[in-house]
Amino acid sequence: MGHSIGLLGGGRISAIFLDAWESKGLDLSRVLVSDSDPAVLDRLKGAHPSITVTADNLESVAQDIVFIALHPPVMKASLADLVPALKVEATIVSLAPVMTFARLEGLLNGHKRLVRMIPNAPSLLGMGYNPVAFGPGFVPEDRSRLAPLFEALGQTPEVPEAHLEAYAVLTAMGPTYFWPQWQALRELAVSFGLDKEATDRGLVAMLHGAVDLLFAGGRSFEEVMDTIPVKPLAEAQESILAPFREKLPALHARLTAH
Repeated sequence: MGHSIGLLGGGRISAIFLDAWESKGLDLSRVLVSDSDPAVLDRLKGAHPSITVTADNLESVAQDIVFIALHPPVMKASLADLVPALKVEATIVSLAPVMTFARLEGLLNGHKRLVRMIPNAPSLLGMGYNPVAFGPGFVPEDRSRLAPLFEALGQTPEVPEAHLEAYAVLTAMGPTYFWPQWQALRELAVSFGLDKEATDRGLVAMLHGAVDLLFAGGRSFEEVMDTIPVKPLAEAQESILAPFREKLPALHARLTAH
């Protein structure tokens, strides 16, 4: 990487990005991570010895490309104080929902080279789905400096800014809706007498095939469901789906109300 990279915040997303970048062979020696928690910085430095860590956010903001990996309330409280360290030509990538380009530009004293991304945990394996929106003042030439960083994460489709909060509910948080169910199946299968390797092979094949059948099989949802005659959880289906229908629309409404 020819450009210096600043990660403002050393939490989960920064750890995921660093793992992905390193696994794709990107040079991390020009990456600087700032965080107020020394333990967080120690963990990141231990996992990625070539990065630089600091407790001073002004240092991470002073890089060529700055990823803001902070929660919206923290961003709102802290960004204005960091503006003096910001380079005029810096590209800013915000990784949070809610904070629109208009709000970011206001907090950053009119800085216009802005990008918003909704990150996705499978980026850790280079298999993420990370929708991206480019601000109205974004410089197209900056795409080349961002390309290797984005490509290492997986898919980064360009979407309208107004869709980012929907993706926060759908793709960013989506794995958490299903991982506990898949883990429960793993544990049950072992209790039924399968070993862990056989269990995982079967579940992985089933999940990939089920996804392809629903999304690429050319059949309606009803037709797909009808391919299996025995549905042991049919009576519980409505109670399983109720939180999806109640909590997720309310979450999306909160994210878009600001």
